[in-house]
Amino acid sequence: VQLQAYGGGSVQAGGSLRLSCTGSGRALSSYYVGWFRQTPGKEREWVAATNTGGGYTFYANFVKGRFTGSRDDAKSTVYLQMNSLEPGDTAVYYCAARTTGSSSYANEYPHWGRGTQVTVSS
Repeated sequence: VQLQAYGGGSVQAGGSLRLSCTGSGRALSSYYVGWFRQTPGKEREWVAATNTGGGYTFYANFVKGRFTGSRDDAKSTVYLQMNSLEPGDTAVYYCAARTTGSSSYANEYPHWGRGTQVTVSS
């Protein structure tokens, strides 16, 4: 499956963005999708992971209550709604996919999309 993440941008603190991750080549419905973010000089950091089927989403502690994951398999797209954004959320956000369950470990995802930049100003 080929992935493409988009929807990033520049917002002020407290603002919102919705990231989308679209799959092509194979139906994204079969894949667990993870979201990661990375800032220069730091390792990729897990943000959330959305299951197949009903789309139950697991979250890193630092985004609980602010971010919401969902999926629309008819559109082969997984979403990450980000509210109450903080300057610390500034990063390049990536989506990744695997078929064998949700994971918070980047090296367990074989499929990656290009990142999308999110910039939050104070």
